[in-house]
Amino acid sequence: MKKSLSIVPRWVPALFMMLVIFIVSSQPGDNLPSFLTWDYVVKKASHAIGYGLLALSYLYLLKYHPKRYWLAWLMAVLYSVTDEFHQSSVFGRNASVYDVVIFDNLGAFIALGLHTRYWKKNEEEINQA
Repeated sequence: MKKSLSIVPRWVPALFMMLVIFIVSSQPGDNLPSFLTWDYVVKKASHAIGYGLLALSYLYLLKYHPKRYWLAWLMAVLYSVTDEFHQSSVFGRNASVYDVVIFDNLGAFIALGLHTRYWKKNEEEINQA
């Protein structure tokens, strides 16, 4: 029983990110801010950053196991698919395959790649000291 409860706190970052993504994608199109000439860049970058953070929170849930990076990526992309489906039912919004395939996927992939590079680098520095 105690061992099964120890995983609950590891879910907190992932659940928080999922909630933030859900709340933002629940906003009707009229409620979204406009960033004028930077609108497209800001909104697509926020997709990449949001799903990058979600992938990292899934990786934390999976205890940073080196063989589970692919699973953290897959979980983030699958959540992206469900979020785009949800977004298709929100007034003034539409689902976009491009958001999933390009921005959400790449955001998760790049975040996990950066984590791999810098986490291993930090581990090697610690081992050398």
